[in-house]
Amino acid sequence: MGMTMTQKILAAHAGLDHVEAGQLIEADLDLVLGNDITSPVAIHEMEKMKVEGVFHKDKIALVPDHFVPNKDIKSAEHCKCVREFALRNQITNYFEVGEMGIEHALLPEKGLTVAGDVIIGADSHTCTYGALGAFSTGVGSTDMAAGMATGKAWFKVPSAIRFNLTGKLSQWVSGKDVILHIIGMIGVDGALYRSMEFVGDGIASLTMDDRFTIANMAIEAGAKNGIFPVDDVAIAYMEEHSKRAYTVVEADADAVYEEEYTIDLSSLRPTIAFPHLPENTKTIDEVTEDIKVDQVVIGSCTNGRLEDLRTAAKVLKDRHVKKGLRCIIIPATQAIYLQAMKEGLLQIFIEAGAVVSTPTCGPCLGGYMGILAENERCVSTTNRNFVGRMGHITSEIYLASPAVAAASAVSGVISCPCRL
Repeated sequence: MGMTMTQKILAAHAGLDHVEAGQLIEADLDLVLGNDITSPVAIHEMEKMKVEGVFHKDKIALVPDHFVPNKDIKSAEHCKCVREFALRNQITNYFEVGEMGIEHALLPEKGLTVAGDVIIGADSHTCTYGALGAFSTGVGSTDMAAGMATGKAWFKVPSAIRFNLTGKLSQWVSGKDVILHIIGMIGVDGALYRSMEFVGDGIASLTMDDRFTIANMAIEAGAKNGIFPVDDVAIAYMEEHSKRAYTVVEADADAVYEEEYTIDLSSLRPTIAFPHLPENTKTIDEVTEDIKVDQVVIGSCTNGRLEDLRTAAKVLKDRHVKKGLRCIIIPATQAIYLQAMKEGLLQIFIEAGAVVSTPTCGPCLGGYMGILAENERCVSTTNRNFVGRMGHITSEIYLASPAVAAASAVSGVISCPCRL
C-alpha cells in the first residue's frame, strides 16, 4: 500500500520506511513556531518542565503579530515574556517590531519553511506552509513547549482527501474563492483530521499566493494539514527566498485516499462565506439583494500578500470608498509593505479613502485595528467568521477575496469588480 505526500514526509521524520493512517508516531521537527498569544503559555510550561534551554536556537521562530504593536498593558507583558525568552535562549528567528510581520506570511518570505519539512506552530493556520510541499500543522501551547524542549512531536498519521484541480481561474477569481468553494462543498468538518492533498494540471496556473491562501484555510475544513506538490513555481519561490535544502516528495501511484474530488477552476465564481461559518458560501451570482457593509478589512495571514494588495489597488484605483464605510488595509509583512509603497499601492489606497496599518493580525481575531460594534457588517479577507470573531456578538463577517472586498468597499454593499 502506497503513501500520500504527507505520510511520506512523516515517515521520513519518524525514521520509518512506511506509515499508515491512524498510526501513532514521534517525528523530528524542522521548525517550531509561536506568536505573542501562544508563546507565553508554552514558555511557562517549559518552566514547569524545568527544561534548560531549547533543542535548537535556529529551529524556533517567535513572531509577535497578534496584538503588535502592543495594544494594551497585557499584550505588552506577553511580548515582554517572549522577548526575554528569545534573548535568554539566543533564538535566531525572533522578529521584533520593525522586522516582524504576520507569521504565516513572514516565515516563507524569510526562507524558514521549505518542501519536505515537518513544522508545528501554536497557531491553527500553521498549515499554510503546505503550499511549499511541507507538512505543517497547528498544535497547542503544551505541544509547542515540548517541541521547543525536545525537537520532537507525536502525531497520529492522517488519512487523506485528494483534490484534483483542472483548468484555470477566470478574472477576479483567486485562491480564496477556490478554498471557500471547497469548504462550502465539504463543510467545516469535511476533512476532519485528514490531509487535504491538492493535485492536477490546474495547479500550474495557481500563483504561490493562491496556494498559500488555499493551504492556510485547510484548517477551516477541519483538516490536519493541506499540501501541494512541489513544481517549478514552488521551487522558484524557495530558491528566491531560502538557502535551505528542500526535499521534493511525491505521493505513490497507489496511495490511498478516502475521498476524491475534481474541481474545474474555470467554472468557479467569486465566492463569499456568509455568517457564521466558512461553509455558508454563496457565489456573487447568488447574492441577489443589497447587503450593506459597514467595514472592509483586506489583510491577514490569508490575504495580506503582495498579490492581494495589487488586486485591491486595481479595484480601488480612481475610485473612492463609500462614504461612511471604513476600509482597513494591512500588508502582511514589512517587505510587502515596502514593496507596496514602491509600487504606489499605498497612495492608491489612501487616495481612495482607506487606511493602511502596520502588519498585524489585530482585527481578524477581534483584537484591535477594526473591532465591530453592535449589528455591524464586515467584508473581510480573513479566515473565520463565527459569532463575535471580530467584535460584538451581533456583528456579521462575510469572508471574501481581496477583489470582492475592495469592490464592496467602493459600492457599500457586497459586490465584485465586474459589477462596478
